[in-house]
Amino acid sequence: MTLKERLVSQLTAKGISKTKAVGIAVRKLQQSGNLDMAGNPTAQGLYRGDMTPAQRAVHRAVKERGGDFTDYKYNSLTNKAVKKYKY
Repeated sequence: MTLKERLVSQLTAKGISKTKAVGIAVRKLQQSGNLDMAGNPTAQGLYRGDMTPAQRAVHRAVKERGGDFTDYKYNSLTNKAVKKYKY
């Protein structure tokens, strides 16, 4: 599943019509640099598209909060990564 398909799926699951969801997804992915202005995937978009949802969530968490990839655990219910507790 491509980034665009996944985002459209998430938006329609929230009750947004498919037509609006496609427009929102394309605009957001263009703003983040994952799609070019023609709607084609950029190098970054292809790289992130090859990642699993878990890898993308951990990548976002590392970028936002720092640390290492091994410091985070993925929660598939929330599509977020949280830091593991170290005892």
